[in-house]
Amino acid sequence: MKKALVTGITGQDGAYLSQLLLDKGYEVYGLLRRSASADVIGERLRWLGVIDRVKLIDGDLGDLSSAIRIMQTVQPDEVYNLAAQSFVHASWQQPLLTGAITGLGAVNILEAVRIARPEARFYQASSSEMFGKIQEKVQNERTPFYPRSPYAAAKLYAHWMTVNYRESFGLHASSGILFNHESPLRGIEFVTRRVTDGVARIKLGMARELTLGNLDATRDWGHARDYVQAMWLMVQQGTPDDYVVATGRTTSIRELARMAFAHVGLDWRDFVRTSPELLRPAEVDVLLGDASKARQRLGWAPTVTLEELVAEMVEADLARHRSRTLVQLPSEATLAEGTG
Repeated sequence: MKKALVTGITGQDGAYLSQLLLDKGYEVYGLLRRSASADVIGERLRWLGVIDRVKLIDGDLGDLSSAIRIMQTVQPDEVYNLAAQSFVHASWQQPLLTGAITGLGAVNILEAVRIARPEARFYQASSSEMFGKIQEKVQNERTPFYPRSPYAAAKLYAHWMTVNYRESFGLHASSGILFNHESPLRGIEFVTRRVTDGVARIKLGMARELTLGNLDATRDWGHARDYVQAMWLMVQQGTPDDYVVATGRTTSIRELARMAFAHVGLDWRDFVRTSPELLRPAEVDVLLGDASKARQRLGWAPTVTLEELVAEMVEADLARHRSRTLVQLPSEATLAEGTG
């Protein structure tokens, strides 16, 4: 039986990846940072019905010694580094923490693999935010990077360190340059969940309006369940490499809001307001990915349309608010934790 170690296991991607690996017969270990809310941080895993099937280990990306000990104890065949301070807006408020965890934390895991488990295959969760101020209309693996936030800069450092560990030490280390991917497990602070949760609240009479930032920003949105499949496929390849994972379709936040409100029979223009407080200091206006390499080499393609994704998220938020005390869906507090 193969063993996989997943950092960021309590986040959106960690939960879906754990489910995928368990379904494939893996023994799954998850790195868990001890906190005062340890009793609730596994809500995503619980919602997917896998929390009792994963083995959680205390550790911290900022502590190389603990990473080495975990690598020595687990002896994983595959390591997936998904952990990060992953909210772009928060990275401007916590630039040093973001650099330490999202950037240096990834190198701690790489170093632990190099020292204690060099035969393991490694996956680094890179981000389309690294493209930032886009240098080409459609971004692929050869597009120059231009990060526009502390989060993006930290991800870029981790990305290039992954390349360097692969080329310098011969590690089977791959990076997935993932464009935006969402689900009902997305944190409430992210714009997609902010929209679908707001729609649910308004539909149920719990709120009167939804406040957003830049409605004209466009993103390439896919489903997290599809994207973790791409992660696994990268690690299975004979030769490690970097891959863009995207749908090839970009949509504005304005259009996303229209879709979500239309799903419940409402006109978004009656409820959406904008606030300058929600604008980024340096905006990333457009992201649009070209996943041709992943399609050709991995045989990967998205299976969920944006319309289906938005409908799923709205329905999940409606159910959460209707049955708050009956259905154990992730709460707003727990959805804000982890990575995605």
